[in-house]
Amino acid sequence: MSHKVSRRNVLRGAGALVTLPFLETLAPRMAVAQTTVARPVRMAYLFVPNGINMAHWRPTTTGAAYNLPGTLAPLESVRKELSVISGLSQMKAFANGDGPGDHARSSASWLTGVQARKTAGSDIKVGVSADQIAAQAIGHLTKFPSLEIGCERGALGGNCDSGYSCAYSSSISWRGESTPNSKEVNPRLLFERLFGTMDDVESAESAAKRRKYELSILDFVSEDAERLQNRLGVRDQQKIEEYFTSIREIELRLSKYEQDNKQILLSGMQAPRGVPGDRGEHIRLMGDMMILALQSDLTRVCTFMFANEGSNRPYNEIQINDGHHDISHHGKDPAKLEKKRQIDLYHIEQLAYILKKMASIDDGNGTLLDNSMILYGGGISDGDRHNHDDLPLLLAGRAGGKIPTGQHFAYRNGTPLTNLFLTMLDQVGVKVEELGDSTGRLQGIF
Repeated sequence: MSHKVSRRNVLRGAGALVTLPFLETLAPRMAVAQTTVARPVRMAYLFVPNGINMAHWRPTTTGAAYNLPGTLAPLESVRKELSVISGLSQMKAFANGDGPGDHARSSASWLTGVQARKTAGSDIKVGVSADQIAAQAIGHLTKFPSLEIGCERGALGGNCDSGYSCAYSSSISWRGESTPNSKEVNPRLLFERLFGTMDDVESAESAAKRRKYELSILDFVSEDAERLQNRLGVRDQQKIEEYFTSIREIELRLSKYEQDNKQILLSGMQAPRGVPGDRGEHIRLMGDMMILALQSDLTRVCTFMFANEGSNRPYNEIQINDGHHDISHHGKDPAKLEKKRQIDLYHIEQLAYILKKMASIDDGNGTLLDNSMILYGGGISDGDRHNHDDLPLLLAGRAGGKIPTGQHFAYRNGTPLTNLFLTMLDQVGVKVEELGDSTGRLQGIF
């Protein structure tokens, strides 16, 4: 464990470690005496591939009175908690003399602002990503310096895009210029990682016992939980009940999915390999666990790839049987553009689920969303053009009151995306003077 966890902030049991969310009863006395209790600012970067049907994304007006386009309509209830950002660009994702490979470059440069070395071998090279700059500075304060999750497995070798290594297409988090962070895509493994102890054998035994006897991880910390409940005020008791309910609901969803897999295997069909077959449920499950990790301060930094860049997975959940990448090369075909719009909308519906849940969680001096910065978007604007300027970006959360949300900010096209990252890093107390191709702090949004 990378930090010393206070015993009063953790429930312990055999192979189980349940870190608690913020509770006023357990806050330091000096903090409770203040009118508001300072809470950490969290940051998460949510990535979608293959560009966007921009005709249904970009608002036609700026400022607080902007229109919410059709693709963003599911965000209406949290509209005041987010802003649309136009004009920011990742120029290092363009070819710049390196030829084809825009998909690999777009994900590799998204958080780094560095041109990826064109290679399918082991000599990959790009740069340290914004999330890892934060993790290196503040990661010692939490159990996990950062959390990397996704919905598609990735490879660290092989040729995935016109001579670019698969590591570029399946990674947005880079802890070193040649070292991508592998992401967890299996919901069960992520759950066990979040709530397991540092003793791998003990944690594995606990997990096996829970599955065999259909127990909850909360059953393993019940004695600590009972002692805790007796010490809490009414408001904290309600908060801890909601937190426990969230954990239990995730366990029930995991169990149902695993039981469904068993039935598929018994019928002679091939079961999904470790992840839900329904992409929406997969995104929501991973999103729920990201929320638990941020809420309980297991980490303050997260990256979440809804899919790998260049993914050609069909979206059968919304009756789209063609591959996503193939559809993104629409050639202005109305049928393909409509399918792309539906996929974009589907992704935004999952984002809305995540943001609404964060906005419902009491975090002491506001909601969890109030005390976060959630950047959603990708490294390609129009999938057919493979352009990396005027990127589709949303920034949700108030960073503890530092962000004036509910607006459409339109910057001069070509403004480095990395300027936004420098400014976001400032909000978590990480001061760096440059990142990739940055030219300074982004003005106006903070």
